[in-house]
Amino acid sequence: MALTGGMFLSGHTTPRLGIDLAGGTSITLKAKADQGSAINKANMDTAVDIMNRRVNGLGVSEAEVQTQGTDNIIVNIPKGTNSKEAQEQVGTTAKLYFRPVLASEPSGAAAQSPSPSATPSGSSSAKPSTSPSSSASSPQKASSGSSGSASPSATATSQGRAVSDALKADSTPSPSASASGSGKPSATPSASPGGGTKTDSKLQAQYAALDCSKATDRANAGKNAKPGETTVACGEIDKAWYKYLLGPAAVDGTEVKKAQAVFDTQGASGWQVQMTFTGSGSKKFADITGELAKNQPPQNEFGIVLDGEVISSPYVSSAITGGQAEISGSFKQEEAQSLANVLSYGALPLSFQEQSVTTVTAALGGEQLHAGLLAGAIGLALVVIYLVVYYRGLSVVAMASLVVSAILTYVIMSLLGPAIGFALNLPAVCGAIVAIGITADSFIVYFERIRDEIREGRTLRPAVERAWPRARRTILVSDFVSFLAAAVLFIVTVGKVQGFAFTLGLTTLLDVVVVFLFTKPLMTLLARRTFFAGGHKWSGLDPKSLGAKPPLRRTRRPAGPVAGPVDPKEA
Repeated sequence: MALTGGMFLSGHTTPRLGIDLAGGTSITLKAKADQGSAINKANMDTAVDIMNRRVNGLGVSEAEVQTQGTDNIIVNIPKGTNSKEAQEQVGTTAKLYFRPVLASEPSGAAAQSPSPSATPSGSSSAKPSTSPSSSASSPQKASSGSSGSASPSATATSQGRAVSDALKADSTPSPSASASGSGKPSATPSASPGGGTKTDSKLQAQYAALDCSKATDRANAGKNAKPGETTVACGEIDKAWYKYLLGPAAVDGTEVKKAQAVFDTQGASGWQVQMTFTGSGSKKFADITGELAKNQPPQNEFGIVLDGEVISSPYVSSAITGGQAEISGSFKQEEAQSLANVLSYGALPLSFQEQSVTTVTAALGGEQLHAGLLAGAIGLALVVIYLVVYYRGLSVVAMASLVVSAILTYVIMSLLGPAIGFALNLPAVCGAIVAIGITADSFIVYFERIRDEIREGRTLRPAVERAWPRARRTILVSDFVSFLAAAVLFIVTVGKVQGFAFTLGLTTLLDVVVVFLFTKPLMTLLARRTFFAGGHKWSGLDPKSLGAKPPLRRTRRPAGPVAGPVDPKEA
């Protein structure tokens, strides 16, 4: 009852259907070590994260990107998506760029609501460096005189230099503000950092019309833009979208030698992201930060752009030299690690070889689901007919137990969809059909043990109790073997076969629960009913039909003369 109530309260009243039943595209990719990168969990998780960003950039909802085994990634894209475009994007090597920000502002719903003003560092709490706006202050101010939590900041630790060169990263977006730090000024897309040429009217119009709250606009923003071109892009901050006008790429993501998330144990900065650039990257980064530092917000910012999406947009107060930089702020551990992964692996950390691409139309998926349900109904009907013919009244117990098992299976599958992303595919339906026979077999074992006890001449109530320990051992051993087979199959297989193994293992566990907590107590109650206890011919427990032996009775020997010593006189 609790599980059923939870299902209705959660609103997930139907199992989540897999690609082969609901329709869509399933892509299987196999990882290959690339340039010394090892195939390990960290690299696979990073690849999954990047692929998720790409698929979501296509405006896809409910897409799945998950690892299978140690070196496979399965990308399931539901119907209604350009499968060819998705196939091209998920396994290709992306590009990460550092681009100067020419203009930025809220987009869509975020543009209609008032945004908080950016405050000087150290005077108010702020969020991490995924922000399009910032305020300028020195690190010394950020670390002292704070009336709230320290504002986000990023500082350059240029080979042991004092923290005087600062790279700020505040996340309090504001469409307009003053240069003094009370907010973010509105910027027009006419100037580029360092006094470059104006953007063309077509790009200005594209920027003005861009609505980043729309999936189609996000997918097309900056599409096919070359590194040397000015472009537009979108970025998400605190679940609100912002649009950017970005200059030509100043630093390529491949020139980030290393990035890692670390916790500041000596200061109040919390989680930080430390970057180290290559030799050529150090010079380029110093040049662009020096140019950006001359400008007013937001044109003193640079956007960290992955696959056309702005991941972070910190600003610069002075040139960052020495090839090392540190981004710090109100990061959570997961946020810092995510940004570090993006900086380290703007391109996928591993190469991937396409193993298979399966496309299923919605109509074909519906036909497969109908066929699977029909096969299950036929199998269930045959089992019920056998139980009624052979076990008669006992078949009611078996059918009631099957109904309880089916309800539990349905409810748990419905809850597992949102909980762990379980999707009911065609092999999983096959596993559920096979489970009907496994579940019915447990009932048959128990019924036969009870009938054996009745054949030995016992009445029903003691027969039910004496049969249970022997039946219990057999049921547990049988279900253990089935579960072990399902577990091994789940571990060694990849893709949809795991759906079969998972469903088989789940229903096997539920079989144990149903037999112990429902079937056995129900039989104990029915043993007190005259219809079953009296051995009615339609109960399935008629002693005469079962060939029961008559009850065993102890017989007494007749009394005879008592033997004793013989009297000599009588002799």
